[in-house]
This record gives sequence, C-alpha cells and structure tokens, in this order.
Amino acid sequence: MDDPSTQAFLLAVLTAGGGLTGYIRTGSIPSVAAGMTVGALYGLGGLRIRNRQPYGLEMALLASLVLAGSSIPRAIKTQKPLPIGLSIVAAFGLYRFGTVWRAQA
Repeated sequence: MDDPSTQAFLLAVLTAGGGLTGYIRTGSIPSVAAGMTVGALYGLGGLRIRNRQPYGLEMALLASLVLAGSSIPRAIKTQKPLPIGLSIVAAFGLYRFGTVWRAQA
C-alpha cells in the first residue's frame, strides 16, 4: 500500500464511487461529473505512475488540489460529514503525492 500508484487508484475509486453515490441518492449531475472527473484524474495519474511515465504524480496532485479546492470551503461552511470526508481525502492526496513529488525534485 506504500506504492503511490496503488494509492492513486484507491482515491480514484473513492472519488468516482462517491460521485456516483451522490447522483444515485440525490440525482445531482454536478456530483457525478465532479466525482468522475477527479476519479479519472487520479486513475490516469496512477497509470502514469505505475508505467513510469512523466506527469503521473503531478496529475494525482492536481486531482487532490481540485478536490481540496471544492471540498475544504464547503466543509468549513457547512460542517457536514461528506465535505469533511472529502477534505480528508484531498489532504491525504496532497500530502502523499506532494511528498513523493518533492523527493523526486
């Protein structure tokens, strides 16, 4: 589980699954669009990391930044569990992929 590509794939499943769940529960098209987009960024980043292609870590870091930018303000404003959980996922991604990226530089 220490492999960043595995963590990117896990975050891809969590975010895409969360977006799909949001759509099923509330019919929210923005929820499914955002979840699938961020999940695709994590998944593509994971594939590029695993295949040792350039910009894999950066793509996973971008996904974490997008997720953090949308969820942290909502978590602060609403104090609801879902935005707080998404903020934790985003913070984990920012820390993990940022740490690996900085070690490579």
